[in-house]
Amino acid sequence: MQDYIEQRVLEISNYILETGATVRQVAKKFGVSKSTVHKDVTERLPYINRNIAREIKAILEKNKAERHLRGGEATRQKYLAKGKRKNNS
Repeated sequence: MQDYIEQRVLEISNYILETGATVRQVAKKFGVSKSTVHKDVTERLPYINRNIAREIKAILEKNKAERHLRGGEATRQKYLAKGKRKNNS
């Protein structure tokens, strides 16, 4: 594995551990694709540090279990904002 990839994997892992961020949030923060983030933490990280990989896996599973809640809240906020604009017109 090339050094810059290993460095990115470690930076992404530390960020997820510190913030509990979703794959989408991490991808945006680091300027890479969601696929890259996922591959880094699920395939590359276990070769670098198995313990951190287990912790990251738990965070990703928690985020996956909660994603329907985040999506529902985003939709709710969207329609609340639409209603406010309509009332102000």
